[in-house]
Amino acid sequence: MSEQSWDAIVVGAGQGGLTAAAYLAAVGGQRVLVLEANAIAGGSTQVFRRRGRFEFDVGTHYLPECGPGGVLHAAYQGLGLGERITFGRLDPDCFDRIVLPGGLDVAVPSDPAGYRERMAAALPGEADAVRAYADLLSELYDQVRGAVIRPLGGAENPAAGPAVPNRWSTATLDRLMRHCGLSPRARTALSAQSLNYGLGPSQVSALGHAAMLGDYLAGAWYPHGGGQMLSATLLEVIDAYGGELRTRSRVGEILVEGGRAAGVRLTDGTELRAPVVVSNADYRRTMLELVGAEHLPPAVAGRAERAVMALPLVSVYLAVDAAAVRPQAHNIWWYETDDVDGVYERLNAGEFERPEMAFLSSGSAKNPLHEAADHHTIEIVTVVPPGWAPWAAEPAVAESYAYRRDEAYQTEKERVGQLLLDLAERALGPLRPHLLHYEVATPLTQTRFAGATGGTPYGLATTPRQYGALRPDHTSPVPGLFLAGSSSRNGCGISAVTVGGVRCAEAVLGQSLLSEVLAGKVYGSAAALPERGPGWDPLLASRGSRALKHRRRA
Repeated sequence: MSEQSWDAIVVGAGQGGLTAAAYLAAVGGQRVLVLEANAIAGGSTQVFRRRGRFEFDVGTHYLPECGPGGVLHAAYQGLGLGERITFGRLDPDCFDRIVLPGGLDVAVPSDPAGYRERMAAALPGEADAVRAYADLLSELYDQVRGAVIRPLGGAENPAAGPAVPNRWSTATLDRLMRHCGLSPRARTALSAQSLNYGLGPSQVSALGHAAMLGDYLAGAWYPHGGGQMLSATLLEVIDAYGGELRTRSRVGEILVEGGRAAGVRLTDGTELRAPVVVSNADYRRTMLELVGAEHLPPAVAGRAERAVMALPLVSVYLAVDAAAVRPQAHNIWWYETDDVDGVYERLNAGEFERPEMAFLSSGSAKNPLHEAADHHTIEIVTVVPPGWAPWAAEPAVAESYAYRRDEAYQTEKERVGQLLLDLAERALGPLRPHLLHYEVATPLTQTRFAGATGGTPYGLATTPRQYGALRPDHTSPVPGLFLAGSSSRNGCGISAVTVGGVRCAEAVLGQSLLSEVLAGKVYGSAAALPERGPGWDPLLASRGSRALKHRRRA
């Protein structure tokens, strides 16, 4: 084969695309090319560095299913990765902390029964309702997880398989909570981790929330070395089996010839051919921009047009003097109000005077490989209204918008960043006197670096409609085109998209993989992987196969 012809081409080097590529290479023996518009592979697992000292995780804050028997653990073990990716478990007695006004402060344990009783104790006037809610959620989680790990050819829909009661398969979390008789304050506390999917209780699928929370209540983990270890290690698999990653390679079009996928055309005009194309881009971008409505059945094009994205994010990244500030390894879900419904109503109406809730995390506190004794890193995240206003004046060209030279954009970015810093000081104590680095990322940042529609990392909103039967499968109406990433069947989150990558490879190969690796099957060979020499750096290893080979020769 030439460098212009491949067995499979993967568009986007997020975890879904990289996992699919690794399985296609290691199991199917396919020669796979991964194309990434950014300079670094990894998507939401990417890290970035500043001043050569400070390293920040973009989206890897904690992960579920990383212990023996977990699907994420099995997905990596199935590639023969052994101890190349290792995880540290967050404190089983407090991996999350939920804080509301009026003194509610709950340490969330990795234990469904412990969570049930701690939330009941924190809301004593509603203890029975809280227990009823927790029991129902646990029941739904068991059924959803069973559907997710069902072998290929089992339930057609992991989110709404026949085992899930019809009563809740199309219900919102709000409906489930009201069924249990919970007050607004209780609904706020019990949906506090909503920033994990970027929707409020009145929008999010009850099953989607049950899946997210249930995963974490079974155990929360963090990868040793940070999120970049995940993508760098998957790239070692792809490279070892004859595949390649090309960064700074933006796909402008997925080629459709004779009614089936035939390859891609880059924005510089280069054509690359393959009978299989896997898109890790979000659903709207894949269908409407890369494929084009002219190649789709009208109903599919219409569904893509109507698809609703989750809310976008603003993130603040801090480095602080470790002598003065020592953040904990657990995450903090901080609320300035006990009316979560009102918060999301205002956001969806486009109203955002100040952040009323935030997620606070410290990658350095979680990472035992963090060696710098002089500083810690902190990430502060909140959701903002949909749409480009007030960030960009020209939403049609937001991806290439010259926002760094836009005074109005810079003013709003700084306003929101300082408000988040104010909130973080209420949660953690004085930070400004001890700042070593401060940086803000907006929805435009997300779009620029990840090509995300609407500036959200979550892909399609996890509504009942878009979590159930109408969520895009890993196959598509275009033969030869397959879908991975947060907009496809398994949903958003690093664990979900990784499992989705395995499922996508199953669809391409027509072979059960997930059930096999969960049973202990190992397809990849550790002996095929390269040695990591002194000073091996996962960030440098994620810059592309050609750069990696050049460094090896050097």
